[in-house]
Amino acid sequence: MLDQYLVVDVKVLPEVFHKVIQVKNMLASGEVTQVSEAVKIVDISRSAYYKYKDSVFEASTFKSLEKKALLHVVVEDVKGVVSRILNELSTHGCNLLAINQNLPIQNTASVFISIDINGLTISINELLDRITSLHGVSKLDLLSIE
Repeated sequence: MLDQYLVVDVKVLPEVFHKVIQVKNMLASGEVTQVSEAVKIVDISRSAYYKYKDSVFEASTFKSLEKKALLHVVVEDVKGVVSRILNELSTHGCNLLAINQNLPIQNTASVFISIDINGLTISINELLDRITSLHGVSKLDLLSIE
């Protein structure tokens, strides 16, 4: 999921991206209350702001994004599979926040796992690959990351 993003030095980007960040910061701080006011101050069009506002972030935003994750795992009704998942999470620096496992139906069960990934020692993609490869794991979805 996070491999869709790049960290790029602002010096090599078109100026519009930096101005979009300025507008977002002005709105967040309360310096201005309306988009039209902020875009006028930084001298970009409203359409440019709306085009990029959901795609341009400061790098510090991503640091705070990677603290919690919600996983949905479909597991086979095999002894110890959830224990192996939890062990894999713990081995790589994750802390368990919550877990909810449904009863097995037709030999599979859904498990929802909330984890703190602030101390993660490998990439989130590598962690997901490792869990997916565990015996008894049928499917793994990363539902959210914040």
